[in-house]
Amino acid sequence: MVIEYAGTVIRAVLTDKREKYYDGKGIGCYMFRIDDFDVVDATMQGNAARFINHSCEPNCYSRVINVDGRKHIVIFALRKIYRGEELTYDYKFPIEDDENKLRCNCRARRCRRYLN
Repeated sequence: MVIEYAGTVIRAVLTDKREKYYDGKGIGCYMFRIDDFDVVDATMQGNAARFINHSCEPNCYSRVINVDGRKHIVIFALRKIYRGEELTYDYKFPIEDDENKLRCNCRARRCRRYLN
């Protein structure tokens, strides 16, 4: 285990409204979907996990785990991580049509070129 993705748990239906609010205020948005119903919003009350970047060849992975009936997002190491090495995981965004694709800049040897 590396770190838990911490923040405020909100209903998934509120994410668009929050994203628009943050965008209007010029605030970077950091949200991580737990499931179809809940999302962790780490934008205002998160921890350092929100700054972990995407990579198509990551050194970590994320899992939703259940602890005492509550779901938590935890980042785990895939391999030994060396001091000074950037932490990364695959964001696994849903596949979108060509006009909504997000370019990937991970520079991995086997980069998929898009996050979604």
